[in-house]
Amino acid sequence: MMILIAFSVAFFFAMNMGASGAAASMGVSYGSGAVNKKFIALVICGAGVFLGAVIGGGAVVETIGSRIVPADTITMHVAVIILASATISLGIANLIGIPLSTSEVTVGSVVGVGLAYQSLYVKSLMTVVLLWILIPIIAFLFTVIIGIMIRSIQNRYNAVLEGRWKKWLTVLLVLTGFFEAFSAGMNNVGNAIGPLVGAGMISSSFGTLIGGGFIALGAILFGGKVLETNGKRITKFSLLEGSAISGTGATLVTISSIFGIPVPLTQITTSAIIGIGTVKNGLSFLQKNIILQMVKVWVVSPVFSLVISYGMVKVLLDSDFYTLSVIGSVFIATAGSLSLIKTIRAEKRTIHEQGGI
Repeated sequence: MMILIAFSVAFFFAMNMGASGAAASMGVSYGSGAVNKKFIALVICGAGVFLGAVIGGGAVVETIGSRIVPADTITMHVAVIILASATISLGIANLIGIPLSTSEVTVGSVVGVGLAYQSLYVKSLMTVVLLWILIPIIAFLFTVIIGIMIRSIQNRYNAVLEGRWKKWLTVLLVLTGFFEAFSAGMNNVGNAIGPLVGAGMISSSFGTLIGGGFIALGAILFGGKVLETNGKRITKFSLLEGSAISGTGATLVTISSIFGIPVPLTQITTSAIIGIGTVKNGLSFLQKNIILQMVKVWVVSPVFSLVISYGMVKVLLDSDFYTLSVIGSVFIATAGSLSLIKTIRAEKRTIHEQGGI
């Protein structure tokens, strides 16, 4: 029964990843009109995700399954807790509209288990966290440089680019979108399959095959809304600029995947968009609220799932209900504090509007 639950949760998680993160990889191609039909864009995405998972997903699977916590820590029950806490975190985030990162949520879940058992590879974890910070910065700087080059080319040869070269630029954009989907498959399949491999319930090769299939299925069946939203967000960029955004994100995520680092594709792509946009529209595009939101997502994603997985281990496996009481108290105190701050600010605003001090 537990085996059935574990695989069901893993495959449900994989389909959710496909419907949210993976489907966004074709947003540039769809939004620019390079691929006019939504279903075709989703099929291209599904194919890229599946191939990426099968060909190069093994390294991230190994990281999730055995490089953050020892493999013998992840039993069948623990694997279910990791996957369940990651799924619950994303589900709650989707309900309240917080865009959490799948990779960061999964790593947070694994870390929560490691803390519960006091068994954690701190050096490996710090490497992953450091790269979460550095790679979006690299994406921004790289696309600023590319954006300057693109701007120079467009100023000189814009008529040629919009004429006989437009067809080839459209093909290039579709290929980079496919490459981005490929990189998403490489990096994301480990989030769903890694805990199962770590628990010895499935081999890495077979796991990436099945996991990649479910991520692709999720993208094709349920990714339409994300594709539509992401496509509308990107339409202000030219074909060449869109190719730079997709290509930069895909390249950095692929390199990370080869070294087994689970990274947030959405944050990397957003950083690339900001880089191109900054060159195109000036520093005004570098909005503080966008940067602040990325930082908040970076902090909240792993911590949210960490607390849930830690609590589930303590309650479900260790029958430690005192820990649950402490966690619940922290949540209540946090929610109460935020509410109190909001109330105080509202009162101060009211006093100010009424002419008070």
